[in-house]
Amino acid sequence: MDPQNADSRISDSQDSDSQQPFLSIVIPAHNEEKRLPPSLHKIDAFLKTQDYTAEVLIVENGSQDNTAAVAKEYAGRYPYIRVMEVDTRGKGRAVKAGMLAAKGQYRFICDADLSMPIDELVHFLPPYAEGNDVIIASREAHGARRVGEPLYRHLMGRINTLIIKLFALRGYEDTQCGFKMFKADVADDLFTVQQLNGIGFDVELLYIAGKRGYSVKEQPITWYFDPYSTMRLVDDSLHMLKEIFEIRQNWRKGYYDKATVENSQS
Repeated sequence: MDPQNADSRISDSQDSDSQQPFLSIVIPAHNEEKRLPPSLHKIDAFLKTQDYTAEVLIVENGSQDNTAAVAKEYAGRYPYIRVMEVDTRGKGRAVKAGMLAAKGQYRFICDADLSMPIDELVHFLPPYAEGNDVIIASREAHGARRVGEPLYRHLMGRINTLIIKLFALRGYEDTQCGFKMFKADVADDLFTVQQLNGIGFDVELLYIAGKRGYSVKEQPITWYFDPYSTMRLVDDSLHMLKEIFEIRQNWRKGYYDKATVENSQS
């Protein structure tokens, strides 16, 4: 069981004491029984072309479909796949559990829909990652491409970005893309103090990273629109604003201090 999350558990069929891999790919998965298999096939094909060791950690998060069964089936086929089950809903909760259970020197958050082609992962690793503690995929940075996205959805994203810039983070064009890389020690530091379970967890992590002085790079990507996305303009914008103020309160209260975490675990 993940010591950071009492709701989580990892399939017993996986060896939790295996040698540290170079890369961990963490996939939060809620009701992903249909999108997960093609994405895992693409990831497997990609990893076969690489010369480093890797693990894939699927974090099933309170699904009502057969996501857990599908994930475990693939874990039975591929020894580098582990399955973790987090019963309580929340993408932030699932990502936190997965990133703290991951063992890789580099840890990559990857949306189950694989809307960013997995081949672009090379730009998040050395030598491209040299000098960067965190690399976040950006659909807005110079050189990025958005494919098949309706105009209204793009505008929804820009409104959320404006809210984030006004009240939390001024230096980023796209904090919400679901593909991010962290060095192992940085991941352990940031995710241990992460508090939010909702959509604001990305902003929270980057906010703490900025306060810690970590270097963060926005990496332009090609991104393919997913028509099954559940993004909602008014509800998500209001929820984001609420969580931004919660982040600022958490910082003032000292919830993100390293000493606070160390004391709470002693």
